[in-house]
Amino acid sequence: MTFEQQLQSARAHHRAGHFAEAENVYRQILAEQPDQTDALYLLGTLAIQSNQPVMAVELLRKTVQLKPDFVEAHGNLGAVLANTGQLADAIASFRQAARLKPDVAAMHNNLANALKKNRQFQEAIASYRQVIRLQPGYADAHGNLGDALMETGRLDEAIAAYRQAIQLKPGLAEAHYNLGNTLLKTGNLNEAISVLRQAILLKPDLAEAYSSLGSALKDNRQLDEAISCHREAIRLKPDLAELHSNFGNTLKEMGQYDEAAACHRRAILLKPDLAEAHNNLGSVLRETAQIDQAIASHRQAVRLDPDFVNAHSCLVFALNCDPNCQAAEILAEHRSWSDHHARPLMSEIIPHANQRSPDRRLRIGYVSADFRRHSVGHFFLPLLENHDRRNFEVFCYSNVQYPDDLTERMKRSCDAWRNIISLGDAEAANLIRSDGMDILVDLSGHTAGNRLRVFARKPAPVQATYLGYANTTGMPAIDYRLTDALADPPGMTDHLNVEKLWRVPGCAWCYHPPEDAPDIQPRGSGPITFGCFSAFAKINSRLVEIWARLLAQAPESRLLLKSAGAGETSSRQRVIDQFVQHGISSDRIEMLGRIPDQRQHLESYRRIDVALDTYPYHGTTTTCEALWMGVPVVSLAGQTHVSRVGVSLLSCVGLPELIAQTPQEFVSIAAQLAKNPSRLASLRNGLRAQMKSSPLVDGRLFAANIEAAYRQMWQIWCAEVPA
Repeated sequence: MTFEQQLQSARAHHRAGHFAEAENVYRQILAEQPDQTDALYLLGTLAIQSNQPVMAVELLRKTVQLKPDFVEAHGNLGAVLANTGQLADAIASFRQAARLKPDVAAMHNNLANALKKNRQFQEAIASYRQVIRLQPGYADAHGNLGDALMETGRLDEAIAAYRQAIQLKPGLAEAHYNLGNTLLKTGNLNEAISVLRQAILLKPDLAEAYSSLGSALKDNRQLDEAISCHREAIRLKPDLAELHSNFGNTLKEMGQYDEAAACHRRAILLKPDLAEAHNNLGSVLRETAQIDQAIASHRQAVRLDPDFVNAHSCLVFALNCDPNCQAAEILAEHRSWSDHHARPLMSEIIPHANQRSPDRRLRIGYVSADFRRHSVGHFFLPLLENHDRRNFEVFCYSNVQYPDDLTERMKRSCDAWRNIISLGDAEAANLIRSDGMDILVDLSGHTAGNRLRVFARKPAPVQATYLGYANTTGMPAIDYRLTDALADPPGMTDHLNVEKLWRVPGCAWCYHPPEDAPDIQPRGSGPITFGCFSAFAKINSRLVEIWARLLAQAPESRLLLKSAGAGETSSRQRVIDQFVQHGISSDRIEMLGRIPDQRQHLESYRRIDVALDTYPYHGTTTTCEALWMGVPVVSLAGQTHVSRVGVSLLSCVGLPELIAQTPQEFVSIAAQLAKNPSRLASLRNGLRAQMKSSPLVDGRLFAANIEAAYRQMWQIWCAEVPA
């Protein structure tokens, strides 16, 4: 039998599925002709089909070594390498196949899929675009392009790609599902719900679509249907860990923390290396006053996925709440965040062409996800509305997912409004640079929705961080952190910041009192009540010990705690048990859960005689709210910014006597207030007027101080020798 006859016989067996017979003939050929590439290739292909990947790789590698232009061999080698997780080698094989047949869309599509799987999204995007140039009607390529664009944060482009995929192939349920997810991220809630419903109509067993629809319905406050969708998703795919964790996120937003934690733990049980579930569990634990366990969960998420930037931000944020964590350790973790997530992007920094004129009108840009009814929004509004437009042109770069009435007010108060939620970090940085920003200010730090990796690219010559986060960002690309001399006394905290501290005169905060705040009512009858309305994340065992000592010194008093975490029975019991361990009867501790209505929330301050600041993480909004409602606040001063915000706020309104330097002094000040009803009555009646006459609510003065800081920062940059 000739070689050609042998090869023809082997192929016939191969096509018929007689793999053993085919392999036997291929090997006979190779025994006589070891370098026969057709036999090597076909035997390698047979090895793929018979699930022998190691043998397949060996045979196909030898094939392409002997015949480098054998495009099908490169393609099959890439496929088996990709299937066995050897993505870098697979990409190399697919690249060679695409080079050999540059006009064949399938070759570029294989490469693009491998690049996407290997998280090389920018290169994947370029390859998918090449596929589409060669084959414009390839619906799956448009959908896959959308996936890669979404991963890089280019949400508008992703939406366009998904829409094109659907136009080409209307029955593509996955494209509807991905479009719905992307619309959800950009805040297009109603359309997201509609598109996700369509995905389910097209594919009723698409569990992931039910899960996303549940999240969308939760955001739309259709809570019963949201829960039903999540349960249906889990019924369809009970072993898919991501569905359990997604349900946990919805339950957390609804205040059902115990069930949320159980969902995340179930997800971890199903998939122990699911970093997102560990991080989500950490967020739940933080809100239920379990800070040690929360930190451990965030750390595990970062260990599992070192590129999980949001998990790393959650970790550094949580460390601020831990009374046992040293300031140097917290700084080191911030530096670690920067080294991993920000410093590599500094290679993208290019010289700035801004005119170095020290006295010209400046362009100031603010970046935040909290231009809305949020603590940051309420403190930012006095600055925004009092900026001197003759000397400063103000741009707001909004990363707000769901705008509200305060968002609209802010839009009217700036010179230019840019929505960057649908832009990737690089695209947002390019927009800011093209807008010619002179000074760019981060208002988020490491809180949710931050865009710190925009700042890492330094789109403005001067960059600062302010307001939204009570610590350093850890980033060398941010030049300054705005603060004051009481929150950060010179020489005390400078070494704990990567940025240079810029201390504005007076107080670094300006409070915008709620316009619908209820009137202050006289104190009713009943026992003296201490209170704290701060998040449970700020309540820890050391703080409970101090508060227990206070309650012991005022034996007829009570303590009222209000927090979202306090709405859960287990959370309440956990905190109460700590007081009981210190000899405080459980009937002296009362807890309230979250009250969504702002006016009703403020009315709850009427039940408090003395507000207790948290430590080490001071309150800001809660302190101002208490004072506005006529309730004095006692604060314990520490040695870091996060534990000195109360020092600045109380000093600004003329109440420095309520600042303690030691836990013993804290207990003494609060106990003496409790024993002085006339002093409490005087404060209740006069605090609002006292605040109104203080710099804490003087927006014009505050804006002037901030603008003076900006001008000096700019003059320093103008005086520098260009690099």
